[in-house]
Amino acid sequence: MSTDKQIQQFLSGSPHAIVGASRNRAKYGNKVLRAFQQTGRPAFPVNPVADVVEGEKAYADLASLPEPVFGVSIITPPEVSEQIIEDVVRLGIKHVWFQPGAESDAAVRRAEQSGLNVIHGGPCILVALRYREG
Repeated sequence: MSTDKQIQQFLSGSPHAIVGASRNRAKYGNKVLRAFQQTGRPAFPVNPVADVVEGEKAYADLASLPEPVFGVSIITPPEVSEQIIEDVVRLGIKHVWFQPGAESDAAVRRAEQSGLNVIHGGPCILVALRYREG
């Protein structure tokens, strides 16, 4: 399947979780959440140390979310992403997008072997959602 089709699939449902959502507006974990907000897409910030990110209640992990999510955008260090994928698989989430720099070979392999729609290796959701700063 082409990357464009994978992105279409990822964006075809909701809500999404933003794992690695940051309170720091300069970080990509914050910008990705704001991109979802700018496009009116429901998204849950996931951050183990924040209570609120960009006005939204934050959750410590995927298992703490108040409802199942359609997909997960991951903006964490690669070794953390490997742990996140285990949660994604366990919770039955079918769509995952590793933002540039978040993927590891092991995490991508695990996601693909689990039959997930996996986006990795370059495309950034900020481009797909036409994120605007400010």
